[in-house]
Formats: sequence, C-alpha cells, structure tokens
Amino acid sequence: MAKPLSADRLVKALKAEGLTVHEVRNWRRHNRNSKGAWGPLNGVMIHHTVTSGTEGSVRLCYEGRSGLPGPLCHGVIDKKGEVWLVGNGRANHAGLGDGDVLSAVIAERKLPHDNEADTDGNARFYGFECINLGNGKDPWPKAQLEAITRVSAAICRAHDWTERSVIGHKEWQPGKVDPRGFTMDSMRGRIADRLKKKPGDGGPVGDGGGGGGGGGGGGSKPAHEPFPGSDFFHEGRVSPVITAMGKRLVAEGCSEYKVGPGPRWTDVDRRSYAAWQRKCGYRGKDADGIPGPDSWKKLKVPNV
Repeated sequence: MAKPLSADRLVKALKAEGLTVHEVRNWRRHNRNSKGAWGPLNGVMIHHTVTSGTEGSVRLCYEGRSGLPGPLCHGVIDKKGEVWLVGNGRANHAGLGDGDVLSAVIAERKLPHDNEADTDGNARFYGFECINLGNGKDPWPKAQLEAITRVSAAICRAHDWTERSVIGHKEWQPGKVDPRGFTMDSMRGRIADRLKKKPGDGGPVGDGGGGGGGGGGGGSKPAHEPFPGSDFFHEGRVSPVITAMGKRLVAEGCSEYKVGPGPRWTDVDRRSYAAWQRKCGYRGKDADGIPGPDSWKKLKVPNV
C-alpha cells in the first residue's frame, strides 16, 4: 500500500521516463475526493476509451458524461504516445471489482479470475485511458504501447512496485473487456523489462529514441509548432507561439484583433481562436477558444 503521489511527483516521474506530458486545465485539483476514499494506492489500471481522436477523448475523460462525472481517469494516452493528465485524486474509472484480485495485486502474485464486484477500485488504483475503439480492429501503435509501458513503469518505480501491480480493467471487474487488442500478460512483460532499465533509457517516446525528425546532428526542426497543451493558454502567458498563432488566425479570416496579434494571451486571442474552431466545425464547449490538439494541428502554426 502507498500514499498517492502528489501532482508534482507524478509529472516528474512520467517525464523522467521519457514521456511527453500535457497538463489539462485544472487537473491538479480535479477529482472525486468528496465522494469517497483516495488511497492507500495499490496499483495501476489500464483501460481503452472506445473513442477516437485526441481532443474529444481528453475532453470526455476530463468532464465525464451524463450520470458519470469526470475525471474518468488520471491520464489519457493518445495514439502518438503522449500523456494528457486530467485528474489528481479519486476518479471514476475502476468501479467495483473483485476483492480477491486486489489481494493478489497487493501481494504481487498471479491474479485469480474476477468473479465478484465487491471492492471499491476507485480508491485503490491509478487509472489510464488509452485511446482506442476497443473493437479488436483499431490498431495499437508502437508509440502508444511504449507509452503505456512507461507510464506504468514510472508509477511502479515511484512506489517500489513490480509489474504485478499493473492490471487491466478486464481483470478487475466482471464483464469488462478493456483493454482489448493486447494481453495484459504481454504488457506486464514489457513493464518488467522496462523496470530493469534506468528511467531515461531509450530516449523519448515516439521518435525512436532520437532527437528530431532527421539524421545526425540532433534532427531537423519540424515545420509546425507542436501543440503546447491547453493549459499553456491562460491569462498572463507571453510567448512568440501566441503571436505566430494569431498571424495564422488572421490569415484564415478568424481575426478579432484591432491591433496585433502579439505575444501575450488575451481574450481577443481566445475569441479569434473560437472563430477558428467554429470554422473547423466545432460547436458549444468545443468552440470555447482554448486550443485543442486537433484544431491546433489544422491551423499549422509555423515553428518558432
């Protein structure tokens, strides 16, 4: 059993493992602690989202859905192997599961078959949702599987756990099938191999362990600015990325600017980006003016 990691310790552990981490909105204080216990922690639980697309999947896991408020996990692992942190504390992800399985996780031994739903898993497990349709056909990219491995290894290192502390939702609650498309035994094998290495071994996820996109000399600079995360865009943020974004919005006919654009994030930037989101077909909360990964990719902001 272990005390939950603080937000700072979790981020540090994930980044030390070579993962790209995005901090979503108010994730550090976003939880369901008022509804039940959070801790002591015993393991990590892996799920699939039954969704496609990063922006919508992250939003769903942060906000939840009718009858099941968010956060629906602690982090979302996208197809590129990047991690989107959406909750810190109790989350609606595990539900009731088999107490015998929990006992096996605590003892780090082979899991029994799950045939009961008598134990609160939301209090005992970190949860990570992995973007996949869960139909057995949607592929699991190499970078995504590597990220699942490293996320699990990072938390296991932080708590001095073995790979036996990582389970799938399908191993916890009767009737669940997630994650579908790979076996948890194979994933635990990957995690065990990872734990034999140092955290930084292998380089960042998604680039083959190298630097950028080219050969020697550290790699070439990408043409477009990578998405900096939704939390980047807040009052007081000053960055040349914001100027470059504003110029692209002007070029796309989505300008609310009377002067500028400039490097400081303002409500004018937000209104201009909301116009871009509407142009892309987003509506309601999806057009709130805060950039998301899909609309940002479409905007093609030059790398600065």
